[in-house]
Amino acid sequence: MFDALENSPRLLIETTLRPVQGDRFQPTGFADLGAATYRTADGVRKLLVESAQSVANRLEATILGPDNELIEELEGLSYVRVKLNGPSDAVTNSLIEAHRMNSPFIISDKEFQRIFVEEAGYKRGTSVNWRKVARAIYKYDVNSLLHGIFLANVEDGRIRLARAVTGFVEATDVLEAVSGGVKNNPLDPTGKLRAVGYDKDVYGNVPYTRVEYTAAQITGFFNLDLRLLRSYDLGHDAWQLLVALALLKIRRFLDNGMRLRTACDLELDGGPSVTSPSRFQIPTEAELLSRAQEGIRATASMFADPPVTEFVTKVTDKKSKTTSSEREA
Repeated sequence: MFDALENSPRLLIETTLRPVQGDRFQPTGFADLGAATYRTADGVRKLLVESAQSVANRLEATILGPDNELIEELEGLSYVRVKLNGPSDAVTNSLIEAHRMNSPFIISDKEFQRIFVEEAGYKRGTSVNWRKVARAIYKYDVNSLLHGIFLANVEDGRIRLARAVTGFVEATDVLEAVSGGVKNNPLDPTGKLRAVGYDKDVYGNVPYTRVEYTAAQITGFFNLDLRLLRSYDLGHDAWQLLVALALLKIRRFLDNGMRLRTACDLELDGGPSVTSPSRFQIPTEAELLSRAQEGIRATASMFADPPVTEFVTKVTDKKSKTTSSEREA
């Protein structure tokens, strides 16, 4: 299935997008910047519709069920699940934590960290054996090899792997579409009438402006670093599994996950097409899922046994600094 990729350094994919209704769309925004508009060297005005970090989160979400656990079709992939014990009894895992295995709820477990460091061959004052590190990550949290990881809280913090799969969305020849609205208070537009004991400034009528955009073209870009995945030297079956997983996530994102915000609902307007290597055709979602399942079976011995590593992490409330065990005592 991936013969055309065997000697390629990377896989580059592009697809044209359009709003499902009308012309306007709402781009990603940054608290201190607003929308990210810019001009290219030839003066074309462009806009970042979706950032690489946001697309990474959306790609990860494509293989999660409504319970934030791995979907049944991909059972057998490695990840870490943690049950919190204390003021919160929530369950979390490395598939949803912002820093994956470097989540404080995961990496704070001294026994898990000790085992991981030992298997990764990681020691202060010595060179990092990146192949052993990659094998240890494959064993405990395989998706981190696709989306990157920075284990800043492990030993002296030198374990850092870049994203192997990256995506972003840009718009070309953009113009602002400025509108506005008002938050209405049907009881008292002046805001003088207030609930006793709740004096936050949320009363009255509040007018606001809204900025959306139109564009001559919206394009989604994806880059899979095949050379990086090969450098981990995990074997051909593992490499094929990682490629299948990455493409499966891209397929699912484009086919099902393009409602990026309330006012940014996009759909395919051609493609996706492969720009490099041009002879490669992206398989269907069903074909990619089947190939991923084959890869899970073929590399099952490389995953932890069981593939989902589970343990309990004690947590405390920062204000009270009291753990559940201390309260029970």
